[in-house]
Amino acid sequence: MTSNRKPKVALISTGGTITSLSHVGELDMYEYTTSGNRMTAQQVLDKFPQSQTVADIIVVNFDSLTSTALGFEQWKKLVITIEQLTHENPDLTGVVILHGTATIEETSYALNLALKVDIPVVITGAQRPASALSTDAGLNIFNAVRVAACPQSKGMGVLVCLNDEINAAREVTKTSTGRLQTFRTIDFGALGHADGDGVFFYRQPIRKRAPNTPFDIRKLEQLPRIDIAYSYADSDGTAVRAFVAAGAKGIVGAAYVPGLLSPKESDAMKLAVDQGVIVVLSSRGGSGRAFGPAKNRDRGFLRADNLTPQKARILLGMALTVTNDPQHIQQIFDEY
Repeated sequence: MTSNRKPKVALISTGGTITSLSHVGELDMYEYTTSGNRMTAQQVLDKFPQSQTVADIIVVNFDSLTSTALGFEQWKKLVITIEQLTHENPDLTGVVILHGTATIEETSYALNLALKVDIPVVITGAQRPASALSTDAGLNIFNAVRVAACPQSKGMGVLVCLNDEINAAREVTKTSTGRLQTFRTIDFGALGHADGDGVFFYRQPIRKRAPNTPFDIRKLEQLPRIDIAYSYADSDGTAVRAFVAAGAKGIVGAAYVPGLLSPKESDAMKLAVDQGVIVVLSSRGGSGRAFGPAKNRDRGFLRADNLTPQKARILLGMALTVTNDPQHIQQIFDEY
């Protein structure tokens, strides 16, 4: 016999545009951020109840913030919360996290490295507030719940689902300030789509990911300090020296494409390496691998592969919780 029982999906709201209501009106796409009027997870579900037709929803209370205020504290809390949910609900199929779009790619990648559960975790947000004409909030929530409930989602790592597209946490980035198709995987494309007649996957991510990682943030107070130095014409390494003085344990270079620094910036990075700071070079271009020519290797600079600077920062912070050895850290970047 076929069971008619619906899958059970937890809904966690961290705030963001997807939960926001404007004090101006339904044509407001920007000023809603000023009022800070955000709905709870239950209020969001009441406003957009369609998800309950495809899953039994467990509403979870959480912090309600703009995504620019989210960071390690919330990542750790999410890891612990999701772990508790799986213990309390052995039949839990998946988890959906509502999140502001500014830092979805960072939260999703942090969870992709740190979660200790193997059920699907899907993060979604909205480009238009819940009060706006033609908001994308309702459909994004509905699709995220369907993806979290989909058996094929298991083992994919953390997924990001907006605008009907499903992307891997490691690969996705926000590419537009206002367009609905903002979350893209530039080099490889989406994993699949949430269409009107079902959820369809076409490829799988192959890099290592949760839950089988050595990174455990549940008892940490904070990750090691990692800063990002952005390369630009005439950059002279002032930012690098300031980061070292501030106590940075690692520095990610958002370097010139394909992973090069100005002479003065390179000298500042070399001095940082000599003082025990781990330097990893990414690319400011947003696409492609950061190359590792001999002049970079000889100075002790590591390569971020094709991770964006903001994601390389997270992986370097995680890596430094398990090792200080540059060769081991490079191996981690090669594998994750």
